[in-house]
Amino acid sequence: MAKFRGTIRHNALEGGHFQLLADDGTSYEVEGNDPLLRRDGARVEIDGAIDRTALSLTMTGPRLKVKSVKSA
Repeated sequence: MAKFRGTIRHNALEGGHFQLLADDGTSYEVEGNDPLLRRDGARVEIDGAIDRTALSLTMTGPRLKVKSVKSA
């Protein structure tokens, strides 16, 4: 697992999804059930792993499988 820090953003592309705009400028599509991951503008710290094999219609970055999330 790795740590990721950034801001959650809602993206309206392809029906809408949430992504993490990481502090290093990288964008990830977030996969997880925590309500914090669905709050546009939330500053978060995520423990998770990048799933480079996942397919997605959003094409906004690799999918980040979230193990845990907390406010940053």
